[in-house]
Amino acid sequence: MVHLGERDCSVQRRHQKVIEESPSPLVARRPEMRERMGEAAIKAARAAGYYNAGTVEFLADNAGNFYFLEMNTRLQVEHPVTELVTGWDLVRLQIEIAAGGRLPFTQDQIVLRGAAIECRIYAEDLANNFFPSPGKITQLAEPSGPGVRLDSGIFEGWSVPLEYDPMLSKLIVWADTREHAIERMLRALGEYYVGGIRSNIPLFKL
Repeated sequence: MVHLGERDCSVQRRHQKVIEESPSPLVARRPEMRERMGEAAIKAARAAGYYNAGTVEFLADNAGNFYFLEMNTRLQVEHPVTELVTGWDLVRLQIEIAAGGRLPFTQDQIVLRGAAIECRIYAEDLANNFFPSPGKITQLAEPSGPGVRLDSGIFEGWSVPLEYDPMLSKLIVWADTREHAIERMLRALGEYYVGGIRSNIPLFKL
């Protein structure tokens, strides 16, 4: 059993994650915190007899203390940032393990490289208290380029329904440093346009 580092999901709205990144800026200032947190996560999974991919959540303070919150027995929406900094396809790994396979690496082979940031793109009207913005997508321009990943299922002409969660896509970037990742994200957001509805893209540019 291994841990794959941490993600920072501090930026939330109405208890819903909006921006996620790895590694955490807080933990990056305290490398020993990553090991302590990873060991705690592994102990929790072992105590529960858990077998496969899972996510252990903690709350942390500025002093580097962390407190167990919950464990999700699955991957989470923000798993792409972990994939980008570790280089491992977590979706494939969990399927292989469920089929009886073994992990192809050990803990000392897990190395975090660079920094990754994810923005959750929602169909929301920022001027109307983030009210959902259903409707037909009349125009769509999607970002691309080195270090840019877009997990999306929307397309021009598709109608965003009112009955479901208003998330349109996940925009994820990777770069060698957090500062460069922020620059790349801002560039990608500038290329992203969804016409016919309102989205929270402008929020991330602030």
